[in-house]
Amino acid sequence: MSENSGTAVLDPPVTEPQAAPVRRKRKRHKHNLAGYGFLAPWLIGLFAFTLIPMVYSLYLSLTKFNLLTAPQWIGVENYTRLFSDERYLQSIKVTLLYVVTSVPLKLAAALLVAVALNRGLKALGFYRATFYLPSLLGASVAVSVMWRQIFSRDGLVNQFLGLFGIQGADWIGDPRYAMWTLVLLSGWQFGTPMLIFLAGLKQLPQDLYEAAAIDGAGRFTVFFKITLPLLSPMVFFNLVLETINAFQTFTPAYVISNGLGGPIDSTLLYTLYLYLKGFGSMQMGYASAMAWVLFAVIGLFTAVYFWSARRWVNYAD
Repeated sequence: MSENSGTAVLDPPVTEPQAAPVRRKRKRHKHNLAGYGFLAPWLIGLFAFTLIPMVYSLYLSLTKFNLLTAPQWIGVENYTRLFSDERYLQSIKVTLLYVVTSVPLKLAAALLVAVALNRGLKALGFYRATFYLPSLLGASVAVSVMWRQIFSRDGLVNQFLGLFGIQGADWIGDPRYAMWTLVLLSGWQFGTPMLIFLAGLKQLPQDLYEAAAIDGAGRFTVFFKITLPLLSPMVFFNLVLETINAFQTFTPAYVISNGLGGPIDSTLLYTLYLYLKGFGSMQMGYASAMAWVLFAVIGLFTAVYFWSARRWVNYAD
């Protein structure tokens, strides 16, 4: 109400044009609440199982903690101890060797098979499923045990070599060869990047290949001048993904080396040594520091990949 010359006058009612924005705002607010409701399970999982454990592990990396007593604050001592730990330095060497050998091998095998399957083979679905099956099984305990039996002293590899009178080596027990069995296992499971490459090959413009055929370009010229540059976004994606996965490899090294990283620490991958320190020696603070260093290294590799991508990754306009 308002007062004018001593007379009380009622305020004018809210008109329809004035009420419309209010109703739209309320409707938008209800839609937002519905969206947050659907996101709630993911948000709860993100905070409960990812962000909060990460922050807590960062705190533990600055403490001395054996899982049985309360953490004791020691600052950056765990991080300074890392570079005086000979087994830790050995795990870095082993892991870097594994990454720089297994990732190119897997991507090369995936691209080679994808190009072969893209040539219009009959029963393409069967071959695609067959090559993808090892990746579907994953680096599980069962697959790792099978791989260990294949490359053991009396395994299938040495039995096959024996048919030709060749004395096979102790592939698992010899430090010269043990790491390469892990690399071969990783290369054998190329199904996931193969499917990504195959999907990319299906999208390449055929007019470029027709023009190259008219010009008389050979297969290698077509592959390196047309196919590979056009597939560079898929190569980049697979490179980042497989590098991260390679740094996180644990199960094959654990199973093949009986959880010890042998022989002579030749298969002591970073994650395996982290597990041995955290749950074998009950040094959870030290293991947390190792985990954060691994996180930083993976982030550094990823950043370098993205920085270099502008030089060799070609995105179609």
